[in-house]
Amino acid sequence: MQSENPLLDQLAKLMTSAAGAAKGVRDEIGTVMKTQAERFANDLELVPREEFEAMKAMTLELRNEVERLAARLAKLEGDAAKK
Repeated sequence: MQSENPLLDQLAKLMTSAAGAAKGVRDEIGTVMKTQAERFANDLELVPREEFEAMKAMTLELRNEVERLAARLAKLEGDAAKK
């Protein structure tokens, strides 16, 4: 049984329009928030994760190289002191 009540039809159209408008506002707010967060991150000059990981790996390699060279220098100094 289907009724043809114009008041209910108008109310249904109004609710549909309101839901669409609410979704549009929500999407717009999300876009603005994302833009503001990106701007804030750029102002802080944060480094991307990939760059951080690359620098971390390079630092570890350099630390190992320094330790190796320090051990070599200590050995050479020990040898020179014996002579």
